[in-house]
Amino acid sequence: MGPWSRVRVAKCQMLVTSFFLLLLGLAVAAMAALTYFEAHFAVIGHASSGRTPYETIRRWAFSAGISLAGLLTLAAVLGTAATVREALGLMAGAFLCSALVFCALVQVAFWRFHSPTQVEDAVLDTYDLVYDQAVKGSDGIWRQELVAIQDTFLCCGKGSPYGLPGSSEADLCRGEAAARQDCLRAIVSSLGTLGVVVSTLISLGLVSTASAMLLSAFLWFAIHSGCNLDRRGKYTLGLRARGCRPQEPRFSGRYQQRPAAHHPSKADALRDHLGPSRQSGGPRLLQDTPLPAHRGRDAPASSRL
Repeated sequence: MGPWSRVRVAKCQMLVTSFFLLLLGLAVAAMAALTYFEAHFAVIGHASSGRTPYETIRRWAFSAGISLAGLLTLAAVLGTAATVREALGLMAGAFLCSALVFCALVQVAFWRFHSPTQVEDAVLDTYDLVYDQAVKGSDGIWRQELVAIQDTFLCCGKGSPYGLPGSSEADLCRGEAAARQDCLRAIVSSLGTLGVVVSTLISLGLVSTASAMLLSAFLWFAIHSGCNLDRRGKYTLGLRARGCRPQEPRFSGRYQQRPAAHHPSKADALRDHLGPSRQSGGPRLLQDTPLPAHRGRDAPASSRL
């Protein structure tokens, strides 16, 4: 595979990668909006309201997701424009955006690996707080929040270690609500599904941004070197590639020492035209009269002038 074929394949791969980055950015934005505005997480956030770390984690996740989605979209747009226009500045911008997203995703992956249950613990702590306050009956607002959580997750209460709920706990689950599953299991199941989706997006983002970084770096060096296709179909390094500043052509020493081409003057043309007349004794011009090689003492005065 020749150099031109490799660059052409790299351009096609860059366009496909940019399109995939755009889709990935939309998916990350949708996931961030889902974790902030979806009913299951919104009701937990409303019940938390600063009492547990869940609300802080929820806001941080939303801000980080929107920022990553914006960087992914910007990297996709810059990569596509740079590939089509072969612009050095746009390609450098695409590389920078991809590098920022890659570093951020590495941090998120490390956080997921180091603290895999931090979000789950925050949500369960919020539910435990609301449930305990509602069972104690200290305020009717806690009971309303607990009912809202149980209706959203389609669950009721917590599992009792003795298998039978107490009198105050039995009042929270009556009728059809008593047949629902344990709320702790329902919450853990919902968060487990969300965790799988987030881990998948992180993995795809790492692979896509790494590919975009490699392709953008290769294409940047190719454009910077002035890669073009000459008329003979051979891939050469020229100075007229898009995005490069044109320079003055350089010539080797042998071309610099070559004398300039001699163009016939009007006198030469007239001499060639009057050649036959000079041989036949016709009039001669003053510039055609040859000067003597040596001047004698008896040379006429006219010849000295």
